[in-house]
Amino acid sequence: MPLILRGARIFDGFSFREGALVLRDGQVAEILPPGAATVGTVEEIEGILAPGLIDLQVNGSGGVTLDGTATPATFARICDSQEALGVLHVLPTLITDRPEAVARVIEAARGAAGTPGLLGLHLEGPHLDPARKGAHDGSLIRPMQEADLALYLSAARALPRLMLTLSPAAASTRQIAALAAAGIVVSLGHTDCTMAEARAAFAAGAACVTHLFNAMSALGHREPGLPGAALTSAVSTGLIADGRHVAPEVIRIALAAKPEGLFLVSDCMAVAGTDLDEFELNGRRILRRDGQLTLASGTLAGADLTLPAAIRNLVRFGAPAERALAMATSAPARAIGRPDLGRIAPGTPADLVLLTPDLHPTAIWRAGVRRDLPSRP
Repeated sequence: MPLILRGARIFDGFSFREGALVLRDGQVAEILPPGAATVGTVEEIEGILAPGLIDLQVNGSGGVTLDGTATPATFARICDSQEALGVLHVLPTLITDRPEAVARVIEAARGAAGTPGLLGLHLEGPHLDPARKGAHDGSLIRPMQEADLALYLSAARALPRLMLTLSPAAASTRQIAALAAAGIVVSLGHTDCTMAEARAAFAAGAACVTHLFNAMSALGHREPGLPGAALTSAVSTGLIADGRHVAPEVIRIALAAKPEGLFLVSDCMAVAGTDLDEFELNGRRILRRDGQLTLASGTLAGADLTLPAAIRNLVRFGAPAERALAMATSAPARAIGRPDLGRIAPGTPADLVLLTPDLHPTAIWRAGVRRDLPSRP
């Protein structure tokens, strides 16, 4: 018998709809109009029923960091911890590290294939611009070599999705084209590039921008830099909506300038889903204080943020709830070429999240099986 979820507003990934949702065999069967006759097991729910949230930048969670010591269990821990926060699909993210660490993490990701919620892997570095290193270890940043390219092309054949954040100064357009042709999501970030250099990388195959405005060239009125290129191009663009990485006023400007293609990321670290007040990253102490994560120098090091909190922040900053929810569901799904995720439609996986009217997650369904969540994560 099908399961019928009734009583909540349905957000289908793009807009709100009224009615009931029919689940069968782990998939969405149909959306019934209000008042339609139902045959099946009816579950009455309240709030907003949305597609499972998608986070493409998760550096760690549940007390663990993705680093060169990673095993398949590390990926499972991160995914399970994020699920408890209402996020059903994640790209665990390795920041700049040594070549051997990158290779080990790729191998661990291959071994974690099939882990519920695991979309693949995001490598943020090491091919960045030292001038825009942010919290990355500048001594580990380096240009892309042919051996690196070969490793990534091999990884792309083994992983569901591979995203690679790089600077155009550290990778040639030939390398970017080869990466994109292999299905790798090439994202520009941690770069001091000009708008022209960014557009050349887009033309070569880069299709994304990592954490808009942060660790990149400034938006100037004569030289728009990477922000100007991102806001005036069709590329998908990540945004950290904690109000600290980007001021709310600037977020509103970005939303107005780019009606399509912006998506939310948490850029969360090991402390996500825990009460830890510090942790280590590449041997450096990261402090959790006053809602932010910093090195001892005060440099931001990821975000003390969850994706549901980012959605709420975006609404608080003035975005309609539909736009905020789309930026955590259908928009990131499009960014990595997964149109089967981030929306509710017949034939899509029954991976869902139930949120209160004020956008706090209370339950999730994975393949149609419900899991209640801790209150107010």
